[in-house]
Amino acid sequence: MPYLLDALVILGYFAIILGIGLSQRSKSGSVEGFTLGDRQIAWWAVLASILAAEISAATFLGAPESGYSRQNWSYAQFAIGTVLARIIVSFLFIPIFYRHGVISLYEFLETRFGPVTRKFASITFMFTRVLAMGTRLYVSAIILVLAVAMWQGGAVDANTKFWLYAGAVVVVTLLTALYTSVGGIRAVIWTDFIQVGVLVASLGFTIPYLLMKIPGGWGAVVDVIKEPVFFDFAKPAETGAWAWIKNVFTSEYTIWAAIIGSTFVTMSTHGIDQDTVQRMLTAKNRRQSAFATILSGIVDLPIVSAFILIGVLLKAYYLAHPNAALPVESREVFPFFIMNEMPAGMRGLVTAGILATAMGSLSTALNALATSLSRDFILPRLPADAPDSKRISVLRWSTVFFAFLIIIVGIWTAWFMAHNPKVEILPLVLGILGFTFGSLLGVFLLAVLTKTRGCDTGNIIAMVCGIVAVLFLSNVLGIQTKLGIDQPFVLSFPWRITLGTFVTIGVAILFKTPDSRQASARAIDATHAKE
Repeated sequence: MPYLLDALVILGYFAIILGIGLSQRSKSGSVEGFTLGDRQIAWWAVLASILAAEISAATFLGAPESGYSRQNWSYAQFAIGTVLARIIVSFLFIPIFYRHGVISLYEFLETRFGPVTRKFASITFMFTRVLAMGTRLYVSAIILVLAVAMWQGGAVDANTKFWLYAGAVVVVTLLTALYTSVGGIRAVIWTDFIQVGVLVASLGFTIPYLLMKIPGGWGAVVDVIKEPVFFDFAKPAETGAWAWIKNVFTSEYTIWAAIIGSTFVTMSTHGIDQDTVQRMLTAKNRRQSAFATILSGIVDLPIVSAFILIGVLLKAYYLAHPNAALPVESREVFPFFIMNEMPAGMRGLVTAGILATAMGSLSTALNALATSLSRDFILPRLPADAPDSKRISVLRWSTVFFAFLIIIVGIWTAWFMAHNPKVEILPLVLGILGFTFGSLLGVFLLAVLTKTRGCDTGNIIAMVCGIVAVLFLSNVLGIQTKLGIDQPFVLSFPWRITLGTFVTIGVAILFKTPDSRQASARAIDATHAKE
């Protein structure tokens, strides 16, 4: 009976989300309505939607995992770079996207360089986003695994974990694809607004409840916090400049990664990633878009810090209340606490919060992927007089297509994580973007900061060089070891996008933009300036 109340809370959440999403169908009858909400969304709704995109299920469980295992807030220092990057994006990219009236961001690259750069960038985005989204989804099933473990009175074996993970991936993806394909970006944003509310309610209950359960309260929590509490300057154990440099670039949570690496990561996710930027472009004008973007970075810090605090509190709680059944995998500790210690109803609310973060980030990914595929490849091939109903049909079927691709990646990730329990969540999810998004950012920066450098051929060569450089220094598949390097230099995930950006710019800038393309770009800029 206690779990009946939890089930009702979760079913109520699904009913509200599906109801809101499906209700937006009538307002999504045009391409601009489906993809950008006719650029009429209030800034505060855009803000909530940006937050929902950022705080995935990986953050909901990954940030507490970081706090539990590290017992400090070193992960939260990344907020420095995220705020800096949002300011840069608001003044550098958003005005250009509004001025050019783009729906797919990669349309701007065709204006500046040509169709080949646009298509290659769009394919790079779609490939990377499908992989990144698929790897996140299994996280929402971790709590389901623990529920089964409680029911059967023992640990769940790897094969059972896989089937539970895979089942959750399929259900969550299909439900999200249903309302996203019907209601478009409006469904995404307004369901995100509800999901952020569920998320905040979950945090608002969990933190005081945990504190109340720890003997000695905050004093006992302070005793488990480890140095450095927030800033890690990456001071190496050895002496010498090389030891310091190596430590800076191979350590994940340092102040240098927070100021530089995190800035480039966020410039890519919030400046040239169709997933997040599409939400920004739904605002009524570029000022409201910039305001929502910058404010989201400021609001993000206390939210992420609260998730990390939950992990620290969990450490203090289980030191005071040892439990032989406590999972060995640190990412399962928070779900274990939810299932074993929280009262009925609240347990359902927090579980709904996990599902909300998964569905919030997934819905935008599906809408953005469908927009890129349709706008960059399919819609231009339709007759000029094709009705809106035909164009919307393309967008909806593209959404369904990507839902199935994400399910495939999610099921593979479920198998991998079920059989590799010691892999951390955050580096896995954030690291995937790092392989390709630096190259995307490099091309966009070249397009914005120069007028005469870069061309289709040079950009492709540069992007490939950027991706190869990142793969090599990340030692993917043991590349360095296979080449005979005894002590590989493995770049940590926050630095991958920075490296890819600089390599791409360094190569692409060697190529001159053809005079005809320069003239065409100037003519388009002049036209937009008059409007």
